[in-house]
Amino acid sequence: MADMILDMQKIHRHFIQGGKDLHILKGVDFTMKKGEVVTLVGASGSGKTTLLQIAGLLDGENDGEVIIDGLACQNLSDNKRTRIRRHDVGFIYQFHHLLPEFSAIENVILPQIIAGVSTSHARNKATEMLGKMGMSKRLDHRPSELSGGEQQRVAIARALVGRPKILLADEPTGNLDEATGNGVMNELLRLSREEGISALIATHNKALAKKMDRCVTLHNGLLS
Repeated sequence: MADMILDMQKIHRHFIQGGKDLHILKGVDFTMKKGEVVTLVGASGSGKTTLLQIAGLLDGENDGEVIIDGLACQNLSDNKRTRIRRHDVGFIYQFHHLLPEFSAIENVILPQIIAGVSTSHARNKATEMLGKMGMSKRLDHRPSELSGGEQQRVAIARALVGRPKILLADEPTGNLDEATGNGVMNELLRLSREEGISALIATHNKALAKKMDRCVTLHNGLLS
């Protein structure tokens, strides 16, 4: 369908652990429309992170098909999957994973340069996106000089600066206190909607989940 940005069909994933075959995903079907913001909930260990990794083409050891903006990705080469991740998918994790030796703006610039953007254009885009996240006065601060909420705002700016088609966020406020987490999540949702970016966000916070367009639950290897 023309308005579908992500289509996951019959996704199976299992792991061998301690000699046991653990079936984490048991034929998951999921679709997300362009511009839609969806929350993914489920108990710890239910497979939310695994599902996000498969959606973002980080885990290819699965059965089933992942279709991003009409392109079937399961049998693509590693190079083509990497290009899709680099240009079409943004990732945010529970921990910010900022490079400690670089400033906030440098952390947002660097992925763009790797993607082929000129340094000057990357700096302009980084400045703009960090400004939208309320970080204009903290551009030259290193991660150790930023609060937890500020670090995560930089991580969000880094994920969104390339204006990906899909944003995948794995407990993006899990390391923050409730008040800070709510503020960061509100900014994430506002910016995603302003930029027209589709987002799949895993969270345990049911109050935050209510702010999304739709909520899906992962339980016993299936979505409902």
